[in-house]
Amino acid sequence: MTTNSATAVPVAPTALAALEADLRAALGDRAVSVELAARERASLDGSRLSPVISEQLPLGLADLVALPSTAEEIAVVVGLAVRHGVPITPRGKGTGNYGQAIPMAGGLVLDTTRARAIVDVGDGVITAEAGATMVALEQAAAKTGQQILMYPSTAQSTIGGFLSGGSGGTGSIKHGSNSGGFVAALDVVHATPDARLEHVEGAEAQPYVHNYGTAGIIARATVRLEPLQDWRGFFASFDTFEQALSLIRPFAALEPTPRLVSADLPTLADALPDDPGIPPGRVSLRGILDVATVDEATRLVEAAGGRVEDVREGAQTSMKISMMSYNHPIEWLQKAYPDTYFHVEVSGDALVDRIDEVHAVYPGGMLHIESQHGRPIGMLAGVYESAEAVYAGFEKLTALGVGFHNPHQWFVDFEPERTAALAATTDPDGLLNPGKLVAGAPLSTGAKVS
Repeated sequence: MTTNSATAVPVAPTALAALEADLRAALGDRAVSVELAARERASLDGSRLSPVISEQLPLGLADLVALPSTAEEIAVVVGLAVRHGVPITPRGKGTGNYGQAIPMAGGLVLDTTRARAIVDVGDGVITAEAGATMVALEQAAAKTGQQILMYPSTAQSTIGGFLSGGSGGTGSIKHGSNSGGFVAALDVVHATPDARLEHVEGAEAQPYVHNYGTAGIIARATVRLEPLQDWRGFFASFDTFEQALSLIRPFAALEPTPRLVSADLPTLADALPDDPGIPPGRVSLRGILDVATVDEATRLVEAAGGRVEDVREGAQTSMKISMMSYNHPIEWLQKAYPDTYFHVEVSGDALVDRIDEVHAVYPGGMLHIESQHGRPIGMLAGVYESAEAVYAGFEKLTALGVGFHNPHQWFVDFEPERTAALAATTDPDGLLNPGKLVAGAPLSTGAKVS
């Protein structure tokens, strides 16, 4: 028996069998699976990045997996699951790091990755189905002389997953998070027996962003574009972290605004694959800069005592630099030093102005720093001892004036009251991603940065 944790009503095997039969009739046998290997793959995401969550795995196992190939089929799947009373956990590529795609109540995992059509590229907007990857959107936009406002550090993430579970990324220095003006419209699916695509625009679309599909599943999205820019990958290195830190604000203030700027201690350079732009033993700074700002960026680096290692063209360079931003430095550190590091998402001027105190919060502390919408943000890594030690550091961060977000939990923590109010009407039976929308505010001071 599988228990729906939102309603504490058991889901009978007969209901699961009936849903499986209906899904096979609607989607075809190749779009439905009850094989254990497929269910296990669909029941994990990137939450192993958190040792706190890893200690609690497995957190759930799907009873069956459906892979609809269009937005309309997503609605069909939801309607069938609701009619049979089966919990529904939506899923994109599974690159989220917080457990939000884990089916804690079992039931159905709705994998959206086959619904990947780029529907339309217009003047200033692009429309795509939930399973389209962010890199596919970027490539489609570029063919029309445009670019998307932002994409996550894992550019192979889906647009549905990014809007449902992500927050910011490459492009966020200028545009902030994806809960701002990024989304123009959504087609969402509510958990009702007659589920269909519900079109919402502007302010009405925002409550569906970053709620893990707990109030409605994003099936299609229209997001904003801007004119295409000529980007350069910019690599610099320094003797000291303080030299690199001194450039975080000046780089973010360059005009045209950079798409990304990030810096790390030599520990990261030593953990990365060999790259002449990131020499071992040196503090590394990487940026995705408009070509018009490269000369000024070079002047800033040299004035701070650093040296420019390389300037490269091409979209692949931008993707490479993105894959060394946000949470990715922690992944590289964990690969190089297994079972060692954890991280906390942090923000605020203290990351630049009080770096020694910030590093001292956790044993082995080291900051990966970036800029987002005019403020320093980053990932503070430390040597993992226990969940209690991680949480004990939150009070120290607050005392330093550092905002933080706890990445070691799976609860909706962006506008949870608003999400709960919406879900009361859009998911009356509590079937959408059970276990993720709970009472009580998680430990956070609003520094969600990835």
